[in-house]
Amino acid sequence: MVAAPLLRLPGSGMRCMGSRFYRSPINPLKSFSGLNSIQAQRQSIQCFSTSLSRWQDEVLDRTRNIGIIAHIDAGKTTTTERMLFYSGFTRRLGDVDEGSTVTDFLPAERARGITIQSAAITFHWPPGNVDGAQTGARDQSLPRSAASHTINLIDTPGHADFTFEVMRSLRILDGAVCILDGVAGVEAQTEKVWHQASTYKIPRVIYVNKLDRDGAAFGRTVREVSSRLSVYPAVCHIPWFEGVTGPFVGIADAINLQALRWKEGDDGRTVKMMNLEQLDAEEPSLGQELRKARIALVELLSEQDETIVENFFECDEDHMAVSSMDIIDSLRRCVLDPTSRIVPLFAGASFRNMGVQPLLDAVVNLLPSPAEASDPEVSIGGVKGGLRRLLSGDLIVEQSEKASVPAKSKKKKNTAPQTNPKDAIDKLQSCALAFKVVNDAKRGVLVYVRVYSGSLDRNSLLFNTNLHLSERAPRLLKMYANDAVEVDSIPAGHIGVVVGLKQARTGDTLVSYAGNKPTPPEPLTSLQLRPIEVPPPVFFTSVEPHSLSEEKRMQESLALLLREDPSLHVSVDEESGQTLLSGMGELHLEIARDRLINDLKAKASMGRIEIGYRESGLGESSPVTKIFDKEVAGRRGKAGCTALVQPLNGEDISDAAEEDTLLAENIEGNQIIIRAHGLQMERASRGEEESSPFLPPGMDTVTLRTALQNGALAALARGPQFTFPMHNTRVTLTINPPEHLFGGDTTTSALAAAARQATSAALRELLTGPGTVMMEPVMNVIISVDEASLGSVVHDISSSRGGHIVSLDEHVPIPGTDASSTESIAAENDLPPINPNRVYAPPDPFATQSVAAEISAISSNPRTITAKVPLKEMVGYLKHLRSLTAGRGTFVMSVDRFENMSAQRQKAVLAELRGGF
Repeated sequence: MVAAPLLRLPGSGMRCMGSRFYRSPINPLKSFSGLNSIQAQRQSIQCFSTSLSRWQDEVLDRTRNIGIIAHIDAGKTTTTERMLFYSGFTRRLGDVDEGSTVTDFLPAERARGITIQSAAITFHWPPGNVDGAQTGARDQSLPRSAASHTINLIDTPGHADFTFEVMRSLRILDGAVCILDGVAGVEAQTEKVWHQASTYKIPRVIYVNKLDRDGAAFGRTVREVSSRLSVYPAVCHIPWFEGVTGPFVGIADAINLQALRWKEGDDGRTVKMMNLEQLDAEEPSLGQELRKARIALVELLSEQDETIVENFFECDEDHMAVSSMDIIDSLRRCVLDPTSRIVPLFAGASFRNMGVQPLLDAVVNLLPSPAEASDPEVSIGGVKGGLRRLLSGDLIVEQSEKASVPAKSKKKKNTAPQTNPKDAIDKLQSCALAFKVVNDAKRGVLVYVRVYSGSLDRNSLLFNTNLHLSERAPRLLKMYANDAVEVDSIPAGHIGVVVGLKQARTGDTLVSYAGNKPTPPEPLTSLQLRPIEVPPPVFFTSVEPHSLSEEKRMQESLALLLREDPSLHVSVDEESGQTLLSGMGELHLEIARDRLINDLKAKASMGRIEIGYRESGLGESSPVTKIFDKEVAGRRGKAGCTALVQPLNGEDISDAAEEDTLLAENIEGNQIIIRAHGLQMERASRGEEESSPFLPPGMDTVTLRTALQNGALAALARGPQFTFPMHNTRVTLTINPPEHLFGGDTTTSALAAAARQATSAALRELLTGPGTVMMEPVMNVIISVDEASLGSVVHDISSSRGGHIVSLDEHVPIPGTDASSTESIAAENDLPPINPNRVYAPPDPFATQSVAAEISAISSNPRTITAKVPLKEMVGYLKHLRSLTAGRGTFVMSVDRFENMSAQRQKAVLAELRGGF
């Protein structure tokens, strides 16, 4: 009998014999020479295949794709730097103020001290090689953090102008760490990114940072988490203040019933650990509070996890006797359960090097691996579902059945037998999402991808389902912030970079197919992974090249900027011929200008930042008919169209839908309705894309309405009086085949031109009738100030800036009151509100003790102002707010809607735009 050979697994020094793994210097190729039978060889190959699959699964199980999300200046980048330092990735602690951080490597980031673009970095925790000797079956008696894991970390921006950057990073994460400022608590931007993460069902843990600062209130922050984020905080750490009211020196761990103390001024690598008995001797009040925290933690988990209840009864209902592994497993089940509202909460002070290592353990122990993450949504051929359903073939079968339904009414034709839809999935080698595009000065354009299935290999042919073209991937990289290591493949569940793609953009789906064919089978060409909606821009600025010879270079640089950041828009003003660059905010456009001129070396200048106004009609025009009859490029084109323009006034699409309606759609704040008299009955008796005897040869209703829609959109891009894009306008286009269609002379371009001329004429008619009015963007502004500055800020908003206050909310519910302030937050998610008074939170040691202290606390009590303010009045508001609040006020804003301007305000804005100021 021949013994099974020892086979080396790819990418590691592991060898397989049965199901055991160990290191051996034996060459696997030589072992085949000793095979004397085909049966032994087959057993060897089967052993290799099984072991390789097991090895890949376990490596994936020891991978975490996580992101850092929070309000600006909560300590995201500082925490990331500490994680890199303790994992052994860096040898010195990076400092945001010194501009020496690894993840903030752009010059603009280091100059401003903020994160502008998300940075991806890979490290191991605990330090070690995840592919090394530790690979094997996990010891269930030990936490996951006992073995080295690969962590792909993304540090995201916190500024409101870069919300889109956060959104595109959140899509590819399996878990997230939400960092809170222990002084400021849950801030406005924190709520925003929290709800964005909820839309993608991302499991999260919370880390309360900056507990070393004066005014830090851990207990108050815990209550805010329940009221403002509408979740149950599972307090796993409580802060350790020396002598109750002394400095912050460490944390007490309610999971493991131990205390961790760091030395003041040290780099944080040396930690003193004490059990509960030792803590009782050194800090009895903290030991007593730790017992309360453990009881509260077990009680909270018992409400949603039956397993921990069984463990509790097995321990004779002793909260202290429940093992730490049982609690970790219970927390993990709650975190991975999308219906659970329990979120683990940890404490620390990253700048003082305290609490980061336990946070890393929590990331490994509690957050999911790629295999455990929620199933990402995909769309294929108009059918939506989960990725796992797609890979199993069920979704593509459903799509094929849906596509074949209209064909049942068609006459049978002699067609070749259809192949099994599942065969297309079997030949699908990899499926990846390009979530970020970056132009690197040394390496060229880098396309960051998350691989969802299969393995993306070097030199593979990638089909872009958005652009419907194929590109080869010549190089693959594993990124370490600004450094990179070249790899041969990126397996499923991992994040990497493709170098050399010339067309891929942010948000594109990339697939590779067996046989290296340039185009995959038909269903896969429409595959979409988690598409993202780009918010409308509200600021714009002009971009002018220094000379005509620099025009091409400037356009190439702008195209590269748009590939990197789809929230930027480039348009050309027809009247002035200027190139306009639009973005989400002042800082957003300032960074785009720096990238364009300093990084991309475009020789161009940018004008001052302006606001994107809109124009709207005040009444209804009469129907206007235009016949386009002109020879273009040697071919005659003739078509007609009737247009009617009227204000939208918030009517729904269904209000205007009639039997002969071909299209009714809301696009960019306007509504376009297309009607065709005489086509409805013919259209009802045929497939959607079949020709009609009333239409020109080779044209169907889809082509007809697309051409008319494009013509209407071109006319709406420019208002008749102020030349701003039209908004809140309904355009009704009517086609009468005998009058407006002229057989072979009617082309799609002629139809688009007729629709544009008719719509423009109807808009011009408004000037002689009801007229038009300018519209300005009104922002939804959330301002956080202290109680002492509340009056001056409210007066400034309501009187000086023409805004109106929507609500004044206290930052924290006052103990003893009802939880009415939580109802609006919980209502957004259709969840019952949480009463923060029933949530466990340790007492804050610096609570007020005297009347003078109470008065001081009231004056510094954080308050939140919600207001609607015109965007023009918010330009440069941050400097003014800081002067009103002694530097303590912050705000975030987002576009609420466009509103008509008063005559006086319109006159003042026009005078300023024309230089009369």
